[in-house]
Amino acid sequence: MKDEPNSTQMAKAYAELERRIVSLQLLPGEVVSENTLSRDLSMGRTPVREALRELSREGLVVIMPKRGVVIAEIDVMRQLRLLEFRRVAERFVVESAARRASDVEKRRFANLTSEMLRASIAEDGETFLDLDRQFNEMIIEVGRNEFAAASMRLSQGLSRRFWFAYYRHYDNLSETIRLHAEIAKAISRGDPEAAGTGLNRLIDNVEAFTRATLDFESGWLRRPPETS
Repeated sequence: MKDEPNSTQMAKAYAELERRIVSLQLLPGEVVSENTLSRDLSMGRTPVREALRELSREGLVVIMPKRGVVIAEIDVMRQLRLLEFRRVAERFVVESAARRASDVEKRRFANLTSEMLRASIAEDGETFLDLDRQFNEMIIEVGRNEFAAASMRLSQGLSRRFWFAYYRHYDNLSETIRLHAEIAKAISRGDPEAAGTGLNRLIDNVEAFTRATLDFESGWLRRPPETS
C-alpha cells in the first residue's frame, strides 16, 4: 500500500469511511485505529489520516492522539441546534440552485426526483441514503456559492446518520423521501420559491422527527440496526 499524499485516495477513503459511519457500520462510541482502517480499506495511512481529519471537522469522529479514533456519539440536542442552522443555510442554497441551474442540471434534478420516488416505493432506506448524499452534493454544486458549500458540508453527515439511526422506528421514510423529491422537482423547474417552501417543510418534518427521539430508548444504537 502506498503512503503518499494523494487527493484522489483521500477522497476515496473519506467517502467510504463517511458511508460506514452514516450507515452505522461503524457504531457511535466505537474505537478504531488508523492501522485497522487502512488495512480494511486497502489504502495507505496518509489518505486515511487525512480523511479522519475531515470527518473530525464534521463532528463524525473524535481523534484522540496516541489512543485512537472514536466514532462520535449521537446527540439529539446537538441535532436540534444543527437544524436551526440548516433551515437558514439550506434555504439559501436550494433557492440559489433553482435560480442558477442550467438545462442540463435541471434534467439531473428531474432524474434524481424519479430515483427518489422509486426508492420510496421500494421502501429502500439505504438507497435513499445514497440519493440524499447525491442530492446534497448537487445543490451545493449548482448553488455556486463556495461559502455556503463549506458550511453545508459540515452538517450533512451528522444529519444523514441521525435520520438513518432512527427512521425505522418512526415510519418516516416515505414522507422524508417525498419532501426531498419535492425540492428536487422545484429545482428541476427553476422555481426558487417552491424550492424554499419545500425546504421549510422538510426541516419542519426533520425537527418533529428529531424531537420525537427525545423519549426514545437509545441503547440500541450500540448494536447494528434491525433490517426487518
